[in-house]
Amino acid sequence: MDTTVTDRDLEVLAEQLGRVPRGVVAVAARCVCGRPTVVRTAPRLDDGTPFPTTYYLTSPGAVKAASTLEAEGAMVGMNEALAQDADLRAAYLAAHEDYLARRSELGDVPEIAGVSAGGMPTRVKCLHALLGHTLAVGPGVNPMGDRTLELLSGVWSPDRCTC
Repeated sequence: MDTTVTDRDLEVLAEQLGRVPRGVVAVAARCVCGRPTVVRTAPRLDDGTPFPTTYYLTSPGAVKAASTLEAEGAMVGMNEALAQDADLRAAYLAAHEDYLARRSELGDVPEIAGVSAGGMPTRVKCLHALLGHTLAVGPGVNPMGDRTLELLSGVWSPDRCTC
């Protein structure tokens, strides 16, 4: 996939976000129609602000679907599963470490050292961040991002345009 950010991508992102996008270094995932779904962001914004969310979900359809899951309390069951399953906890810790390693490729920001996104590695907090990670790096890396994508089946899919 071409991760290059074009002027058109920045226009689409401004439309999707309702504001000027900040810190975008790549398009990490695209809709089947070519529009950005997830962007990769710098760990420090141009104004100096630390920004831990490396994979930022931008697709309105995906954002809405993840918001609906959150409103329905999907995180409760995910957190219960984490508490009960040592293998899942280990896989989620590995996802956290993957996230940190990929962010470190973009620079070192001491203020957010050890902080990834979505509640990793100990809880499930933000499905948007976890889904963004899965969509950016593919299945099998973030078990809770994978689970979020599975829960969205029939509502939203990266294989179907909802732009």
